Amino acid sequence: MSFKRIRLLIWKEFVQLRRDPLLLRLLLIMPVLQLILFGYVVGADVKNLPTAIVDLDRSAVSRRLEQSFSSSGYFRIDAHPEDERQLQPMLDRGDVAVAIVIPEGTATRLDRGETASLGIVVDGADSKTASVASGYAAQIVAAYNQTRIEEQGIDLAGPGLDTRVRVMFNPTLEAVNTMIPGLMATILMISMMSIMSQSVVKERESGTLEQMFVTPIGRGEYLIGKVTPYVIVAMGPMVLVAVVGRYWFQVPFYGQLPVVFVGLLLFMFTAIGLGLLVSLVSRTRQQAQQTVMFILIPTMVLSGFIFPIESMPAEIVPLTYLIPLRYAIVAMRGSFMKGTSLADLWQPLLAMAAFSAVIFGVAVASFNRRLSD
Repeated sequence: MSFKRIRLLIWKEFVQLRRDPLLLRLLLIMPVLQLILFGYVVGADVKNLPTAIVDLDRSAVSRRLEQSFSSSGYFRIDAHPEDERQLQPMLDRGDVAVAIVIPEGTATRLDRGETASLGIVVDGADSKTASVASGYAAQIVAAYNQTRIEEQGIDLAGPGLDTRVRVMFNPTLEAVNTMIPGLMATILMISMMSIMSQSVVKERESGTLEQMFVTPIGRGEYLIGKVTPYVIVAMGPMVLVAVVGRYWFQVPFYGQLPVVFVGLLLFMFTAIGLGLLVSLVSRTRQQAQQTVMFILIPTMVLSGFIFPIESMPAEIVPLTYLIPLRYAIVAMRGSFMKGTSLADLWQPLLAMAAFSAVIFGVAVASFNRRLSD
């Protein structure tokens, strides 16, 4: 193996990158833009839900309930239907996602010390929004009841359990704090695989790959020279993505920078290795693009980024251990939110190192087999 030939190959790749400014911009800017775009969409909490109030009681109690819902920030009062018959078309058209029905006589029942029912209608077409809205509504009603009890001086204290909930690592329960660290690894994988998957197949289509091996350049030298420039260039987006996640989205960071760097670096090698493998086994660029999409979709679904692994069927859970993104998300969330040390994250880091070695080994073997055909 000649380091001089490897150095010349690296120089050749940098020259090609400079001649393709669009690819270089995509490599440097695309991860940051994707993080900003997806960060606001994926990490957004459910707020300002369009809500209708059916006030059949028209009392001070009903007006106070409406004020409690509108001032919470989770519900936006958009309509006041006269009755439930006018409410149904609004739900059918999707004009409102939540409806609060205050029956007639609610204030009278409360004044007599009786239990008054309150109807909360939620559009279940979006199950996530429906479950979150139901939880928010229940909390608002519970807070209203507690305030009313305190104002009337009613003492309900007695023997029983006094639950005190303490949320560790994310006390505000903001979704962006958990989504951004995982999104950093996800976007790094998408961008690196998409670009790297075109690297070798592009030369195969143009016919320059076979010409390359007429020269004394070895196969190992070619792969090292092909991968190294992308590793060097990818360092920039990797740092930018981490900085944007920390300072743009104000995600708390309790960990150590070396842990984040090692975790992203190992995962970057995994993503580049997957892209290289796809490029080596593909005959055309279109085939490489389709293969990348085939890999990315189950990777995102099974990694725990979108759906919690604990809620998946027991038959599916073993497959998640074969997804490198799973370990990257564990490392990023542990480092950012929990301040987990390098020693405590040895299992996901070791798994990513093993994936990198195996994937690059398979890529080299596939490369040798393709050239021998």
